[in-house]
Amino acid sequence: MAKWQERAELLFKPEGLNNLRNANVLVVGVGGVGSFAAEFLARAGVGNLTIVDGDVVDITNINRQLPALHSTVGLSKIDVVGNRLMDINPELNLTKVQEFLSPERAFEIVEEKYDYVLDCIDSVTPKLNLIIGAKRKRVKIISSMGAGGKMEAAKVKVADITNTVNCMFAKTIRRRLKEHKIDKLKVVFSSEIQDESSLKMTDGSNYKKSFYGTNSYMPGLFGLYMAETVIRFLIKKVNN
Repeated sequence: MAKWQERAELLFKPEGLNNLRNANVLVVGVGGVGSFAAEFLARAGVGNLTIVDGDVVDITNINRQLPALHSTVGLSKIDVVGNRLMDINPELNLTKVQEFLSPERAFEIVEEKYDYVLDCIDSVTPKLNLIIGAKRKRVKIISSMGAGGKMEAAKVKVADITNTVNCMFAKTIRRRLKEHKIDKLKVVFSSEIQDESSLKMTDGSNYKKSFYGTNSYMPGLFGLYMAETVIRFLIKKVNN
């Protein structure tokens, strides 16, 4: 055990820490939600991590994204986050995939080797295809629903998508998944009603047509809940 993991071992126990070290996790999207989720996974001791993102840091990301600083504007998110993760755990087996996932590529990115997939995509079509790909390959997945337009931390929770309320993004994904006969999906969502006045339309690039205003803590909180779900599963995983 590395010295920096001393306190984690006290809580996770040696077998739990070993499970994390041997785990292989995929995080798709390292923006407001995914950057925090990836860091929590690395700090917990996950030994094999693949991160996927094709974006660069924009100045508008600074209010909520871990890689976003004035000094990193214009830099690749995947590199900024990747360097940070390796600084946390120099022994991390890290794979960086620098690309915007097309809907077709989203099907392919999931492989049976992954113990868990964290879907931190905020565009409907690639997100949908990532979920379908994971379900068809029987790989466990947790998906982030809409953190935008919301303020109340206490209303964030993990649930099956069938039990989500007051989340238009979840409603859209749920309806589309039914078309593919998928009715079960673990998600992080907020039951708070969105502030509709914070909605802004976009030019539709990168499969994203609009976005809501966001604050500093809600995306990170979504990432925390995703990481917690995955870490607790991995600690208790029975390896055959």
